[in-house]
Amino acid sequence: MKIIIPMAGMGKRMRPHTLTIPKPLINIAGKPIVQRLVEDLMELVDEKVEEIAYIIGDFGAEVEAHLLGIADSVGSKGKIYYQNQALGTAHAISCAAESISGKVIVAFADTLFRTTQKMDTSREGIIWVHKVEDPSAFGVVKTDNKDIVTKFIEKPTSPVSNQAIVGVYYFREGEVLRAEIEKLLAAKVLVNGEYQLTDVLENMMQRGCSFSVYNVEEWLDCGNKNATIHTNRRILDFAKNGSLIANNLNQKNSIIIQPCYIGKNVTITGCIVGPHVSIGEGSVISNCIISNSIIQSHCKISNANIDNSMVGNFVEYSEKYKELNIGDFTVIVQ
Repeated sequence: MKIIIPMAGMGKRMRPHTLTIPKPLINIAGKPIVQRLVEDLMELVDEKVEEIAYIIGDFGAEVEAHLLGIADSVGSKGKIYYQNQALGTAHAISCAAESISGKVIVAFADTLFRTTQKMDTSREGIIWVHKVEDPSAFGVVKTDNKDIVTKFIEKPTSPVSNQAIVGVYYFREGEVLRAEIEKLLAAKVLVNGEYQLTDVLENMMQRGCSFSVYNVEEWLDCGNKNATIHTNRRILDFAKNGSLIANNLNQKNSIIIQPCYIGKNVTITGCIVGPHVSIGEGSVISNCIISNSIIQSHCKISNANIDNSMVGNFVEYSEKYKELNIGDFTVIVQ
């Protein structure tokens, strides 16, 4: 089995954080988004995942090494492909054509999910979905009484279905997927200038491919600052209290309200931290009240009262603002 992860997007909605790092490598509770995705996918299958293929932009050698290391950490082999033009989801997957064979999972890297349902790899195809109140912003599926897809609809204007596609797919025969993508690209079937995966899936279904749906209990988005903070909150809720706090925390005259993630070599002095706070390694926090926020590594935060905030790496901050969204290497002091 192989996992293919398209992640070449620029992550504009997550700026300023994505000005210095690709969105899937932003840490949530101490792990990059894409690492959490890979580990969650590995839990779904009882087969060996031989290869994890990442489709990226020009992210640099350090990022590529990090991605290969994630694959290695779960006992798989990593492979890097490049998407040099933003031409849609089907085009992105086509960039990894060499890896699209046999059993394949395609998972887009900006979303996480929770499910207890193991994957039945004998099925021809599986689409992971989640029921939403407003389906107009999503690709959705209609199904019959056996949970088999009967139609794919991209951002419906009328309430035809509330089963939104979360961005995770399984194909028993990757060769069929690859052939249909090649046909779509050759015919230049574009929607708003992009080649859409939903068109490929519709064509596969019309040619007899059967897609089952698996419902996920929770869909955790990482598309913007507020969504990412919510995802951080939920991941901390899942963890056992205290299990995400490093043993070498240097804590003085402070209160930690669980659940929290605190990385290695962190110093916290005269603070109330939590609940739902993640603090990256090497950070120094003093005289602060911090709740429901993500603070990345090697930061120096003092005399601040913040909530619902994201703070990048190597930030120095000493102010009184309540809500922050500042990127890496920022200095704001009185």
